[in-house]
Amino acid sequence: MLSDKVVSRARRIVVLYGAVAPHAPADEQDTLVQVGAVADTLAALGYAVERLPLGLNLGAAIRALSARRPELVFNLVESMAGSGRLIHLAPATLEEVRIPYTGAALSALYLSSNKLSTKRLMSLAGLPTPPWQEENQPPSGGWPGPWIVKSVWEHASIGMEDGAVVPSFAAAGPRINGSPDWFGEAYIEGREINLAVLGAPEGPLVLPAAEIRFDRYPRGKPRIVGYAAKWDQDSFEYQHTPRVFLDPQREDALLARLRQLALACWGLFGLQGYARVDFRLDEAGRPWVLEVNANPCLSPDAGFAAAAARAGIPYRELVGRIAADGFRRAAPAPSAW
Repeated sequence: MLSDKVVSRARRIVVLYGAVAPHAPADEQDTLVQVGAVADTLAALGYAVERLPLGLNLGAAIRALSARRPELVFNLVESMAGSGRLIHLAPATLEEVRIPYTGAALSALYLSSNKLSTKRLMSLAGLPTPPWQEENQPPSGGWPGPWIVKSVWEHASIGMEDGAVVPSFAAAGPRINGSPDWFGEAYIEGREINLAVLGAPEGPLVLPAAEIRFDRYPRGKPRIVGYAAKWDQDSFEYQHTPRVFLDPQREDALLARLRQLALACWGLFGLQGYARVDFRLDEAGRPWVLEVNANPCLSPDAGFAAAAARAGIPYRELVGRIAADGFRRAAPAPSAW
């Protein structure tokens, strides 16, 4: 267990995050909650902490980092200028100037952020992922329907509403063809489960499995964790999608399979630090990997922190472990400073 003792020397950490516009949508505004919680926790652990928003001017970012001379960057960048496709610019910049950072490395973050690249790699590796349809391409797998239309790059359920679920790939075509930003995926009607994985010196630790329930959803309403379910606290979806944890005694076989798949994804993408793998179970109880999130939210009320708490790791210890993992992985090469 991580000690609550203050570190002997105030090691310098910069908490890096995507700059948030004043009137940004709820999913981007939540970044500031996450940044505040992580920064305050690091300060309580005895680190010298500064917060730094990252914009598209990477030269300015490098100068700002040079002035602060951090020993570690706690990377909380989820998007830049409101675009998820630019998420990899943060680790790319940090690797260029040789500053160690937390979480996934550049290649893992880039590959897992593009959902089509994620699915292609999983399919080649023999991991079960639902059939999909890309722009101007025939659907894979011969799935008759229904289908769900998803953003290729954006996470946080952006673009996910009831209308995203359509009865067939023909109905999905108008939204997919002509745009490289969207793709179709076979819609699996069933339970939604996610597993958080935390890096550790002895190897990745799989945290307790969480299920998102769809309580009192009316017949015909798609059972998806859409944008409203995540960000609109007054919505039906938000109020009727509670998080519960699976009972390891009642579902040990399922949990063993989910852990196996989560660790396979961790190894396939070369994940580090912390990550989350999202699943759906079909009518036969078979798990399908939907997405690999290499940079999941670390807000105190988010799913990753809840899974850690379920495993007996309080928020303070969780943030400390992630920082310690970043220091441990620091490259021996000298920094640009």
